[in-house]
Order: sequence, then C-alpha cells, then structure tokens
Amino acid sequence: MKKYLAEMVGTLVLVLMGCGAAVSLNCSSNCADVVNAGTVLGTGIAFGLSFVAMAYTIGGISGCHINPAITLGFFLSGRMDAKDCVMYMIFQVIGGLLRAAILYSLVMSTGVEFAEAGVGLGSNNLQEGISSTGGLLAEIVFTCIFVLVVLGVTSKTNGSTNNFAGLAIGLSLILVHLVCIRYTGTSVNPARSIGPAIFAQLAGGPATALSNLWIFIIGPFVGGALASVIWRIIEPANQEDQF
Repeated sequence: MKKYLAEMVGTLVLVLMGCGAAVSLNCSSNCADVVNAGTVLGTGIAFGLSFVAMAYTIGGISGCHINPAITLGFFLSGRMDAKDCVMYMIFQVIGGLLRAAILYSLVMSTGVEFAEAGVGLGSNNLQEGISSTGGLLAEIVFTCIFVLVVLGVTSKTNGSTNNFAGLAIGLSLILVHLVCIRYTGTSVNPARSIGPAIFAQLAGGPATALSNLWIFIIGPFVGGALASVIWRIIEPANQEDQF
C-alpha cells in the first residue's frame, strides 16, 4: 500500500508545482507568442525539477512513475504485474485530482485579477492553430520519447547510469515541455491532465479543456505503449551487449 500512496503523493507534488507554476506565471494558451517564452521556460523547469525532487524522494518506495503512461510502459516491458499497474494508475489519478482541488482553492481565494488569469488551472488544451490530429500526434510522439528515456535510464542493463535516472528524466521532461508546449501545453501524463480539466470547469475555465481531454489520455497511453515496443527491440540482453 505504501508504494501506491507514494505514487499519489508524488503525482500530487509534480502536478501542483508544474501547473501551479503555469498559473503563477500566467502561461497563456497562445504559446506561439515570443513574449511568452519566459513563462514557457519557467513552466517546463517547474515540471522537470518537481520530477527530479520526487524521484529522489519516493524512487526507493515506488520507483516514482507518477505518470500512467510510464506505468503502462513498465507493464508492457514486463517490469511490473497487472495489479500494480492498475493500482499505480488509480492512485496517480487520485493524486492529480487532489492537486487540482488544492490549486482550485488557492486560485479562487485570491483577488479577482489573478483568479481570472488562473481559471484554466494549468489544464492542457490545443494551442492556437493546432488541430485535434496535430495535438494527438504531438502527445504520442513526445510521450514516446519521454517514456523511452525513462525505460532506458532505469534499465538494469544500463549499470551505474541509472543512479542518475531522476536527473536524466527531469531534464528530459523540461526538454519535452519546451518543444511540445507550443502544440498542446504538454501533457505526456494523463494524471496531469484529468484533474485540471475537471476543476477548470468549476473555476469558469475553457470548456475545451474538458472536451479535448481525450487527446491527453489516449495520446500519452499510445506513446507509452510505443516506447515499450521500441525499448524491447533495442534493449541489450546484458551489459556486455551494450557496445
């Protein structure tokens, strides 16, 4: 049970800090605008550093997936059983919902101006000029890259390199945000998207945050599954097979 609770707490912290930064920095829906470069960078760094912090906090308890797409990748790669896979995902989503509730309370308790800027609660949405197909493709591609990094740096065949897994994963998440945020606001994590989309409606946020939610569930799951397939193909049988 402790590892499930650890996943819940880790997901809560990741999404609270990441989406909280997006709200505080007023990372708007128009990420194509050059003037938003600082907010995009700040949001990406917040997500990445939060993952690093949680990796070294709960990594020894649960492995610090804090993302259903990562958990699916681990399951399909044969690194965990079906029961743990389902339970991890459930507690990750619960953590994301709790995070959204906390941020909702914080935003609604502030002044009117800040509350209006934060009604999206850091929810994901298609950016200006991006179609549903384009958004879905972006989520699949960037989730695949991210989960592939996770599978690689945590593999036993990588020897001592997995001692730096948390750092490598966090930096990769920052990089993914810098590129993908222009298309979807960057999810690559269903648990990160579900809570904000629901509570954004209570806060008077954009209705499209909920109507487009399927993109940020299906996309990351497909990307995570694809990453597991790629890793199974390229993973060396042992350390001697690496070179």
